[in-house]
Amino acid sequence: MKSLLISGGAGFIGSHVIRRFVNKFPDYQVFNLDALTYAGNLESLKDIETKENYTFLHGDITDEAYINSIFDKYRFDAVIHLAAESHVDRSITDPLGFAKTNILGTMILLNAFKELWNTNWEGKRFYHVSTDEVYGALGETGLFKETTSYDPNSPYSASKASSDHFVRAYGETYGLPYVITNCSNNYGQHQFPEKLIPLFINNILNNKALPVYGDGNYTRDWLYVIDHAIAIDLVFHKGVNAETYNIGGFNEWKNIDLVKLLCKQIDEKLGNDEGTSEKLVTYVKDRPGHDLRYAIDASKINKELGWSPSVTFEEGLSKTIDWYLNNKEWLNNVTSGDYKNYYKQQYK
Repeated sequence: MKSLLISGGAGFIGSHVIRRFVNKFPDYQVFNLDALTYAGNLESLKDIETKENYTFLHGDITDEAYINSIFDKYRFDAVIHLAAESHVDRSITDPLGFAKTNILGTMILLNAFKELWNTNWEGKRFYHVSTDEVYGALGETGLFKETTSYDPNSPYSASKASSDHFVRAYGETYGLPYVITNCSNNYGQHQFPEKLIPLFINNILNNKALPVYGDGNYTRDWLYVIDHAIAIDLVFHKGVNAETYNIGGFNEWKNIDLVKLLCKQIDEKLGNDEGTSEKLVTYVKDRPGHDLRYAIDASKINKELGWSPSVTFEEGLSKTIDWYLNNKEWLNNVTSGDYKNYYKQQYK
């Protein structure tokens, strides 16, 4: 039986990856390592928590002694590394916390994997999940390719860029078999409402302002989280060692256009008069180091591994809104306590 460690499995993307691997591969023993910080939520995995091939491990990737002990005990054949601090706004107020988790935490995992297998790499793999933000910002044209030079602008993207470099360095120096993927903005079910789409759904439901940075013309590529989990499965099983694959949704949306579409869809679903939710849009002061445009060229994973998104953005957004409308209890549970204090600070 293959022993697979998935770090950050209680987080947004991680929970979808855990669910897919536990259900699809009963011959894998899947270990979910998560520190359960504010964005980690085991409620998201209630449907699989009693499965025989699933084990939850409560721990922090920056705790070297703990990480070494679980690698010794469970002898993981492979790692899918998703655990990360991932919100740009938070990285601006706590850059050191991001460096510790995203750089040092990644190195501790790499080191434990290297020490465990000590060049006996047959059938082993370290899969590092990263972001398109490492590439910096684009002008009005062009796309991020796997060969695009790194040019990170925020503490978050700098910490992820550094972790990418360390993964490659362990590959080059120790022969550690790795793959890296860089993805665009994810959206979908179970996302903590600090990110744009769930934040705005939650605010509309509570008749609160929709804070849009600057002039709203920031442009992003959007990737439905279930499609991302499918891509991770493909790269994990079929990706070539020491290769990088960009994963994107083959679409670009300006923030303000996305917000207007979200308002329109949610008004239709709630039976509101047209334009009701859009009245909540409020333009707020821009954040520092805000990259104007990201857009991913996902043609490599499409051509080499046959992956493409299963939904259009409009379809994925509609499914996402439906989920939040049908899971208000989940939303209420995650938006209590510390989240409220953070929200007050961020959008004052």
